[in-house]
Amino acid sequence: MRVVVYGSELASATAAAALASVGHQVRWFTHPDYPWSALKEADWLQREPELLGQLEATLTGSALAVSDCPLDEQAFPVNGVDVLWLALAPDQRDAAQKVLAVVKSVQTAPVVVINNSTFPIGETERMEDALGQPGQVAVSLPDMLEEGRAWQGFTRPGRWLLGSENDQATAQVRELLRAYNRRSEIFQRMPRRAAELTKLAINGMLATRISYMNELAGLASSLGVDVEYVRQGMGADSRIGYEYLYPGCGFGGPNFSRDLMRLADVQSASGRQSPLLNQVLDINEHKKETLFRKLWGHFHGRLEGLTVAIWGAAFKPGTARIDHAPVLPLLYALWAQGVKVRLHDPAALPALAQEVGRQPLLTFCQDDPYQACEGADALMLVTEWRCYWNPDWKRLKALLNADLILDGRNIYDPNYVASRGLIYRGIGRRAG
Repeated sequence: MRVVVYGSELASATAAAALASVGHQVRWFTHPDYPWSALKEADWLQREPELLGQLEATLTGSALAVSDCPLDEQAFPVNGVDVLWLALAPDQRDAAQKVLAVVKSVQTAPVVVINNSTFPIGETERMEDALGQPGQVAVSLPDMLEEGRAWQGFTRPGRWLLGSENDQATAQVRELLRAYNRRSEIFQRMPRRAAELTKLAINGMLATRISYMNELAGLASSLGVDVEYVRQGMGADSRIGYEYLYPGCGFGGPNFSRDLMRLADVQSASGRQSPLLNQVLDINEHKKETLFRKLWGHFHGRLEGLTVAIWGAAFKPGTARIDHAPVLPLLYALWAQGVKVRLHDPAALPALAQEVGRQPLLTFCQDDPYQACEGADALMLVTEWRCYWNPDWKRLKALLNADLILDGRNIYDPNYVASRGLIYRGIGRRAG
């Protein structure tokens, strides 16, 4: 098929590479704010497993072409397209409307517009209204990709939510993605608004599970119960399962947090209040400072002049992004008390430096996690990168002045850490 992909998001880059790799003729137009010349140097794209290599491989052939020029009447393919794949950021709705106006003015043949953007519910229907010609149909295919495994998620999907009321458009989307639908049927077809709402509802449910576990962790701590026993007992119940039952120091990310806030906004706009979602958001923001409160309690509020090592800044392992990451409110809380921070992260230091600027109380330790611990009074584990899972405890004991380990992801065994002569504090967990 002849495909135009528009956008500079992870979803657009993945779609362009994946569709071109199976023989579709793809032209990828980047958004003017994020041209390809800058995009290919972005940390998040370079850190995304396989994706940049796949893009470069397809660009060497004739299946994929990338363009930074505006997607206007002059740039639009003269022979038209079969599919227009829109993967734009939430604040780029105007760009989508301009492209649809171009399609309306230059193409009379049938076209399927795939809305793969995070836009308000009902936007796919408005896209079709903007086209306004028979045979030009818009369908919703919500972005379900996860950072750190986008290529795998696209090429070996567990499912696609397809919002379509048009049989011909549905058949065309299925043909477009046929190469990735061979193992088992992965399409869940439903009305367009239902697909848009389902995507938000999924992330709302996952966030609710995390916040619920964080509430239980607080309760378990006050009762002298190790929350790990509770987590395992709940997960063993087949009605619940283990996924997203890990308490921690808060979640972040450009999609997860954004979808949750958008779901709350949808509730409010419809005239329905959402105490549950508001509480989920409140719990999560409160948890982002939980390591700070544990540090405060351990030193009885006397924090000025201390040095803290932090391992991890990215909102999750495998990405260089820090959008809504727990490390941000944690840093500002520490600095407000005059605490010096020495921070290590395998990928996210450039993004963090851009976000916080030059800070006299912040030292980046790029090469070695243990470098961050030199002269520190405590170590805070914020992002559970694999390189942090099995540290040299004897070395940490020698480096940390106060022997304090604050585990924001509960990845360490409290009793084992204590047996190494260190003081352990987790989220609802402690040695004993």
